[in-house]
Amino acid sequence: MRTWFLCKVKYAKENEEGLLKSISEQYLVDAVSFTEAEAILYDRLGSQIRGDFQVTGISKSNIVDVFYYEDADQWHKCKITYLLADGENGKEKKVTQYMIVTAEDVRQAYDRIQESLNNMLVSFRVPEITESPIVEVFPFEKDEVAEQLPPGNFRPVNQEEES
Repeated sequence: MRTWFLCKVKYAKENEEGLLKSISEQYLVDAVSFTEAEAILYDRLGSQIRGDFQVTGISKSNIVDVFYYEDADQWHKCKITYLLADGENGKEKKVTQYMIVTAEDVRQAYDRIQESLNNMLVSFRVPEITESPIVEVFPFEKDEVAEQLPPGNFRPVNQEEES
């Protein structure tokens, strides 16, 4: 299961008049720890932001899934609720989850979350959709991990134990 971290970054940005203004932006990072989330931010934002920037806060997010569509750049946070039957006593339990999706407006976000979740086995409701202040999402990318490994003769441990 993914762990998403909500990270706040502060830096100086030049406005239309040429003056530097301090701004704060939020990013969502898929990482295994706070330290890895911070390292990913410095790696990714180092090439995007000119000058110095500072990570001012990192917290675990309640977001469980991310749906990205290339034709939109505004993130919307969707609250999803559904009923789940408890196997032991037969009572129904209300489950609430949060997901984000890119869309131009709230209506499009609703349509996209319905489309993305149409394969769920239980019926669900979308009681709330709000625009999110998240600027960008950095999901885990398997290829990047492979690129970071030093060259060498690597093989799985179980193969090593057999020989």
